[in-house]
Formats: sequence, C-alpha cells, structure tokens
Amino acid sequence: MCSDRVRVRGRAVAALAAGVWIAAAAAAAEPPAFSGHRAFAWIDRQCDLGPRPPGSAALETLRRLVEAHADSLGLPVARLCFTARDPWRGGDVTLCNLVVSCGPAGGDRLWLGAHYDTRPACDQDPDPARRGEPLLGANDGASGTAILLHLMEVLAAAPPARGVDLIFFDGEDSGRSGDPRGFCLGSRHLAATWRDFPSPLAGGKPRALIVLDMVGERGLRIGKEGYSQAYAPELTSLVFARAASLRLTALVPEPATAVYDDHVPFLEAGIPAVDLIDFEFPQWHTAGDVPAVCDPASLTQVGRLVLSLCREPLPGF
Repeated sequence: MCSDRVRVRGRAVAALAAGVWIAAAAAAAEPPAFSGHRAFAWIDRQCDLGPRPPGSAALETLRRLVEAHADSLGLPVARLCFTARDPWRGGDVTLCNLVVSCGPAGGDRLWLGAHYDTRPACDQDPDPARRGEPLLGANDGASGTAILLHLMEVLAAAPPARGVDLIFFDGEDSGRSGDPRGFCLGSRHLAATWRDFPSPLAGGKPRALIVLDMVGERGLRIGKEGYSQAYAPELTSLVFARAASLRLTALVPEPATAVYDDHVPFLEAGIPAVDLIDFEFPQWHTAGDVPAVCDPASLTQVGRLVLSLCREPLPGF
C-alpha cells in the first residue's frame, strides 16, 4: 500500500541566472525561440550530479534544482510524493513526481512529460564488468528533462494562451528486464491520482500528453511509437503533421517499436498520449550514455515541436 504526500512551492523572490535569460528574451521583438544549446547545458548540469536513480541523494539534488529553477522564474511547482516497492533493490522507496505549471490556471491543458530518474544499472552494456554500474543517463533521462527545464524559461518569458503543465516523472527506469510493471512507477501513480486534492492537475482538463524520452542523441530519428499510434492515432498523426510543417526532419512518420513508457498509464486512463522516443539508441542502458552522444541540433528539433504545440494547440487537442 502506498502512502501519499505533497509539498507545493510557490514563487521565490530571488532570481537566478535564468532571470537574465528571460529579461533578454522579453526584450526581443519576437517571442523567444527554443535553444538546443541552452537545453544541452541542462544535460551537462544534470550529468554533473552523477547517476540519479530513484531514492538517491543525486536525484533529490536534481529535484531541488528543478524546484529552484521554477521558483526563480515565478512558476508554481508541486512535489507529489508517494512510497512504492523498489523493483530493483527491494524494500520501499520514496518517489516524487514534479509538476510545473505555465500560463493560465484551470481549463484545457497540454501536459508535457519526461522522466528525470536514471536506471540503477547499465545492464545492457557490452562489457559484463560494467553492467553493475549505475547509468549516467545523458540521453535516457536527462535529454527530455533538459527540454522541459529550458521550456520553463521560454514559457515564463512568453506565457502560453492555454495552460501547460510540465511533468517530471520519477521511477520510470527502475524495473527489471522482462518485468514491464516494474517500470513507469511515477506515471502509473499519477495517472491514477491526478484528480485528487491537492494535485495541481486536478483543476484542469488534460487534452493531451506528450512524453519526451531519449530525444537528444546525435542522428535522432523518431518514428510513430507503437502504443501511441494504436491508441491515440489522431493525436499522433497531428503531432507528426506539425513536425512536417516545421520541417523537423528528426521526426519520421513511419511505424516504430512499441515501448512501455510513461505515456501508457495515461492511455489506459483514457487520456490521449504520444511518446516521442528514438528507441534505436545504440548506448541504451550502457555506460556509453554520456553527454558526448547528445547533440544540440536534436534537442532543438524536439524543443521547437513542443514549443509550437504550446503556442498553437492542435485541432481538437
């Protein structure tokens, strides 16, 4: 049985370095654009903390970094914590999803999500001696999180007309191979409880969820993930059509592997969801998942897409 608790943070007075970025962006004639280089800097900053598996001190440090960043931008952030059985080590572990809200409160919402935890071990490494090492997770974890962290800056500088919630999922990657129910612990819990007080998501109506996972690698190629295409075909088609209209060549409208990821619990709950993921990542769950395999150009493409979805909602979503 899981016990729930929530800690909600409001606005902070102090401004961090992000405030300087926002002031410059606000002074520009056009709304600020998404910067892949700025997002890449957030990958580096996460990886400087080392591996970030659920329950670790490094993950708690990252949690506080996300909260401080939201505070500095004047964006409300909620920490939604619960206790679950740790599928990797056994025993109980405290997991915390984070929700940062942008734009107006209530009403129709776009949800953008990424997992910010990393895998407890490099169990797919070609070197057996390294398979017990924890994953650094530059692409698998940090890339999607980095896009959300930079997107916070862009949306704070030019708030969207419709509300957008940025969701940082915990416990996505702690399952054992062959046990899909050991994965996506944070998203499964949130899919079951998002309507419950005091969740900041309870007052809104989610129109769609877009999940970002492994979106930073060099040579990025994102197809139509299998569960997204099967259970949210209209949303999937519209997302890829928007990518085509923006000439984002990293998104290819072709069938791709079905991946049990953070979008699946929401599809099961009846919320349209799309997983943007390149599962053909050579360094997946290996010690080679380091910042050097990531590319600001890939982050730019995905960032431009999700920023466009924030500013111009898809028809019906």
